[in-house]
Amino acid sequence: MILLAGPEKTGKSRVAAEGTASELLGMTYWIEIGGSEGTADYYGRIPGANYEIVPHDGSYQDILDAVRWAVAQPPAVEGKRNMIVLDNVSVLWDMLSDEQALFARWRAEKKAQEQRRRGPNPDLPVTVDPDLWNRAKDRWGEILWLLRRHSGPTLLLARQELVTAFENDKPTRDKTRKIKAEKNLPAAVDAIVELHALGEAYLTGVRTLHWEVTPGQSERFEDFSIDALLRRMGFQEAAAARQVTEARPEAYLDEQQAQRQQQRPDQRQQRQGQAPARQEDQRPKLTGDQAVELIRKALAHETNPEAELQNIREQWGIVTLRQIQTRTKTWGDMSADDLITRSLAYAKGRAEQKQQTAGQAGQTPSTPPEHVPPTPPSTPPAQGQPDGAREHQAHEEPEPPADDDAPPPPDPQFEEPPADERPEEVSEAEEPQAAPSAPAAAAAPRVNRRSRNEGLALKALNAEANVQARIKMMTVGEHLGPISEEGDPAMTVLRDYLQQHRPAIIAQLEQEGHTELAAYYRQAPTVDPQIQQRFAPYFEGAPAGK
Repeated sequence: MILLAGPEKTGKSRVAAEGTASELLGMTYWIEIGGSEGTADYYGRIPGANYEIVPHDGSYQDILDAVRWAVAQPPAVEGKRNMIVLDNVSVLWDMLSDEQALFARWRAEKKAQEQRRRGPNPDLPVTVDPDLWNRAKDRWGEILWLLRRHSGPTLLLARQELVTAFENDKPTRDKTRKIKAEKNLPAAVDAIVELHALGEAYLTGVRTLHWEVTPGQSERFEDFSIDALLRRMGFQEAAAARQVTEARPEAYLDEQQAQRQQQRPDQRQQRQGQAPARQEDQRPKLTGDQAVELIRKALAHETNPEAELQNIREQWGIVTLRQIQTRTKTWGDMSADDLITRSLAYAKGRAEQKQQTAGQAGQTPSTPPEHVPPTPPSTPPAQGQPDGAREHQAHEEPEPPADDDAPPPPDPQFEEPPADERPEEVSEAEEPQAAPSAPAAAAAPRVNRRSRNEGLALKALNAEANVQARIKMMTVGEHLGPISEEGDPAMTVLRDYLQQHRPAIIAQLEQEGHTELAAYYRQAPTVDPQIQQRFAPYFEGAPAGK
């Protein structure tokens, strides 16, 4: 890739047209950008000139298609590669800059219309934000990306201007030459030739092993021509194609998407439990028998067996305990984590039975004792035990488990309740009318607080779903359709779904000019109760129907 730069009327296009007659080349495809030049047809009358003009309509996409078509053309002459001439890249960069200036003005007018204020002055330029300049650089880079895949030489023509030299950010009296194009273009080419005047060429940069040049100095190129430059760079000995591997920043998004698809919802909820699992090699191993012994000792704790069981789960981690298999005579084979869950249910039922028995003992019965129905036991009697012994068990304290056995099993018909519900041992029909309600009243505040927190969190998530739907110009039902096919989604499913759509909403806000609101939404917590109030000014300023 060769950059041929110089001021106006220094012979850049003529040198390029004469270079198409080189014996090293097959066919040359000339892509002319900018109607002010109009030299491709004129220089076609040069003796030996051999090139074909590639037409386009002047738009970026059509120019890109013209470059793509020229790169894909097979060699016109066997054994000789084609050349591409892009005349002129300075006009191309000016076009990309004008595109973003027009878009910046359109965005400013749209923002003024939404906020019901006066638009920008049509006689003054509008500031082009950095995000738009980055978009122009991306479109420029796509052109160079295609040209780098061309197997033959590529000749880029650019204008060069004399500008004031700066030193320590201050202008000086000296002048310097500046190529009018994207500033990183000199680093992307293999050779730079500057035409200071007609027939006055200087080589200012080259990448070659066939030419001895002095670093840091410009070299006068006598009798310059494209054929002479290609021969001195060793083009006839160059490989037919060279390996080009571009950086792919978009691959990061593909990696994130693949990771989200591989993760299951239960894996996300266990992230805190995965950290102890990674350090498993740094601490002693836990066997099934050791796990049973730890659970038995925790269950036999005199004051708070439930807290001791939870300490075992926190110490070893849920992931580790699920991988340890235990065996007990009563409950059979299960993981250590399931054994802790069964033991927690048993300890909780035993504690509530003690409270209920103590409350009944402190009351003065209004009816004879023989008319009061016995309290059902929390644990069933052993198989084959007499009915009389079953009635006697309802009034005696359960003994702690033996040293060589697992904790006593709960009722086989007992279903483990959710974490925020209290197991109901006696139905309302069977419960004595004089039974105390102190245990239920004590547990009520804890259940109410948790239910209230869950309700507030769900309300905040529904508010965020409404905000996202309004920004995307759709109903909430349409927005949540992918996760609502089987009914209302769970809170965790709704939370993850809204998190996945946050980047798109943030990008739309930035494109519309709401940078402060986009910055807030990027830093907002997963559940934000204030989200509806923060977006209220945005919706109040939108025109009707949005």
